[in-house]
Amino acid sequence: MSNKMWGGRFTSGPGAIMEEINASIDFDKALYRQDIAASKAHADMLAKQGIIGADDAKKIAHGLDTILSEIVAGKFSFKRALEDIHMNVEGRLGELIGDAAGRLHTARSRNDQVATDFRLWMRDTIDALDAALAGFQRALAQKALEHAGTVMPGLTHMQTAQPITFGHHLLAYVEMAARDRGRFADARKRLNESPLGAAALAGTSFNLDRDMTAKALGFDQPAANSLDAVSDRDFVMETLAAASIASVHLSRLAEEIVIWTSPLTGLVRLSDKFTTGSSIMPQKRNPDAAELVRAKTGRVIGALTGLLVVMKGLPLAYAKDMQEDKEGAMDALAALSLSLAAMTGMVGDLEPDTARMKKAAGDGYATATDLADWLVRSLKIPFRDAHHLTGRIVAKAAEAGLPLHRLPLEAMREIEPRIGEDVFSVLSVDKSVKSRVSFGGTAPKNVRMQAKKWLRKLEKDKS
Repeated sequence: MSNKMWGGRFTSGPGAIMEEINASIDFDKALYRQDIAASKAHADMLAKQGIIGADDAKKIAHGLDTILSEIVAGKFSFKRALEDIHMNVEGRLGELIGDAAGRLHTARSRNDQVATDFRLWMRDTIDALDAALAGFQRALAQKALEHAGTVMPGLTHMQTAQPITFGHHLLAYVEMAARDRGRFADARKRLNESPLGAAALAGTSFNLDRDMTAKALGFDQPAANSLDAVSDRDFVMETLAAASIASVHLSRLAEEIVIWTSPLTGLVRLSDKFTTGSSIMPQKRNPDAAELVRAKTGRVIGALTGLLVVMKGLPLAYAKDMQEDKEGAMDALAALSLSLAAMTGMVGDLEPDTARMKKAAGDGYATATDLADWLVRSLKIPFRDAHHLTGRIVAKAAEAGLPLHRLPLEAMREIEPRIGEDVFSVLSVDKSVKSRVSFGGTAPKNVRMQAKKWLRKLEKDKS
């Protein structure tokens, strides 16, 4: 038996393997709200344009509301034989209201229907991700404010570089998340055009009001080219690109949490909420939540790469290959959403070992740059010469097994006789971070100001 939705030319149904590879209902049923909303807007427009009768439009709207209630209540029976969410909804609509259901598909195709539904779904998902990123920023900024003066080692090449504050480190991720939100906002703006009414690829001979359906669905305008409207998946790729970058940012922080919580460093503690134990080693506390956030980044990047490969060779307009745009994207964005929730929770949960952080900040001659800067300021030595002199002083301290601020003044004067007692005023880690007052620097007063600024902005954006 042929498919009653499209089978007029066919005398029999698809084979089992064809049905298996062709069906998308297992994942595109997630679009049910968007599909029903778009169908209601389409029916209203058809009635307003006199293309279908008002009575039929009323029956269609009532039937679609009933279907929505059935799906929400878990009473709707999704049928794989009907392939996708569009045919499942239309099939059930026919059972509920009879022949009037057949008028709903006038002047549209599954091509513009799915493009519309997925844009609506992607827009809703971006809005949810933006809210989650804002929550992540709030957690970071609040923790940064609490630890604006907590000194820790700043690293380059994973080697001790200069002392910074823990608050300053966390605020770096607030900035990253702000850029992530900007990328999602850009993607949202570009996707917000309605494909509905483009039909299969060439538009339609019916006198549609595409502005009406675009407005009803919250789009800025209808898509201007019917070929592009049904075949464009830039909005998915761009959203996945933004998601990939956001996931990389989360993964970087997750990696740092894994390093910080290791007994080898012991800079930060996580509670039982975000750690697990071992089945054989009773002493273990594993930062599994951070490790899983780090791993899920692969899913997100993989989804982007997969869709880029799908789209790279497709001629205009629609091809069934595009059915592969949803499952990977939905999985990836769900992974990002879960990762954001986990990371937001971990940021709130983690507690730094401030004494250990401060000690680590002083290891590795982290205030050597402060010494070089002092030589430039106080003795008017060119920086390159000061750099060389400081390296020699560091070597002498290392030979004696002493930190810079414990090296005797006489030992420093053997290298540069003009060094005075006041050199010790810049060699402690506390004084080092307090001196970094340039805009964007790690000085505690800078960190407090920036943390408060972000918290005010995030509160204002929320209201």
